[in-house]
Amino acid sequence: MKKIALFLVLMTTLLSCSVDEPDRYTNYVLPIESYTLPETFKVNTTHEVKLKYQKPTACYNYNGIYYYSENSTRTIAIYANVKEGDVCSDVLPPLSEVSFNFAPTTKGTYTFKFYKGPDAEGKDTFEEVEIEVTE
Repeated sequence: MKKIALFLVLMTTLLSCSVDEPDRYTNYVLPIESYTLPETFKVNTTHEVKLKYQKPTACYNYNGIYYYSENSTRTIAIYANVKEGDVCSDVLPPLSEVSFNFAPTTKGTYTFKFYKGPDAEGKDTFEEVEIEVTE
């Protein structure tokens, strides 16, 4: 009888516990609406680059800056995510602003490619800006 009671208590305990599912998110890459950066950079000096972007709804959460470096070219976009199941308003939120620091290590011309979103054919488009780096 004690074994049956212990078994019933154990089963009740195990079955009454609920393991919550982890939240699921859908990830997105958002375009850069505008940016602010100096006209020139100096070698080994830190410069702030400001970015503004538009969240499609208030349910979009900032999830970092996409920053890809290849030689003297930097490709920039915004990572965002949306929690699955969230109910969102269609009201467009105000522009969001973030920034990052850039410290070039060599002089020359650097190209910044700011992601502007897909064109009518679905091909990614970029706005390119060349900045001269001096000593």
